[in-house]
Amino acid sequence: MIVIPICALGLLYYVGHPEPKRWAYRLIIFIPLIIILSIGISQGIRISKRVNDHDFGMRIVEGNDLTLVFAPRGPGWPDEGVSWNDAKNNVKYLAEDGYTLMEEEQNIWRLPTVDEMVRLMMLHNVNAGGIWDENTKKATYEMMPDKETPLWDIHSPVIYYWTSDELESDPSRAYIIVYHGGIFTRVKSESQRYLSLRAVKEND
Repeated sequence: MIVIPICALGLLYYVGHPEPKRWAYRLIIFIPLIIILSIGISQGIRISKRVNDHDFGMRIVEGNDLTLVFAPRGPGWPDEGVSWNDAKNNVKYLAEDGYTLMEEEQNIWRLPTVDEMVRLMMLHNVNAGGIWDENTKKATYEMMPDKETPLWDIHSPVIYYWTSDELESDPSRAYIIVYHGGIFTRVKSESQRYLSLRAVKEND
């Protein structure tokens, strides 16, 4: 909002003076640049504070009246893109240890629901207090979650996880969750590198 009026002033000065001063050029060029840099610095500080405990094994995550076991790095938590249909199918064959795909269905692991993921999102190892409103299809948080362990790998290109929930009005789409807690839908056939899965199971 600051960029437009300041740049406009610079342009007005340019029009009103046959020989514009150097500061007018600098105003037009450098103010937007400074704003972009300040945003980048702020994001950099946020990234530098992310929690990374380097434990990419099976994790028990609890809070917000919910406890689930999240799969370790492997077929239940791949560092690559996967479609919704493949994600749903693969977790059925995932062995109890979370590291092996069996020849027969095991039905131990599954994709989490939107509600489960929202309720277990975290910031700095503290539950973010997420609530999923089924009626409005909106997630709200006491604190904005971030891309941190134990739910995320901060160095992975993956920033979205598939959920098991499908869009009722369009069965070709399913819900995904972003590392910062946002909820959106994607076509089930999408499998970009940044869109993957994290399988879960009950904590028996």
